[in-house]
Amino acid sequence: MKALVVKIHMKAEFRDQFIKEMWADAIGSEKVEPDCLMFNIVNDAADPNILYLFEVYTDDAAIEAHTKMPHFVKWLEATKDWLAAPLEIMPSDVLYPPANAWKKRPAPEL
Repeated sequence: MKALVVKIHMKAEFRDQFIKEMWADAIGSEKVEPDCLMFNIVNDAADPNILYLFEVYTDDAAIEAHTKMPHFVKWLEATKDWLAAPLEIMPSDVLYPPANAWKKRPAPEL
């Protein structure tokens, strides 16, 4: 299993719009991408303009496929001017839970 940990610094004046677009990408990832097993968004407790993403995929090919998905391309274009700093992307290997414990969960309906 592969994961991405992403740190995002948003411009304060675009925070609400950014989060709305971030939700759309997360839901699209979980709903449309069969090999995206989790897409979590968390807010830094000390700085409301920093988000962290934790995304879990079955393999590197699934991560590559994610970057070509319409919801991701839309997110990238919509938010490019709302970033206060470049994205910090940390590719990772999932150690726990083991690969056989992961199951695709349904994306929420909003």
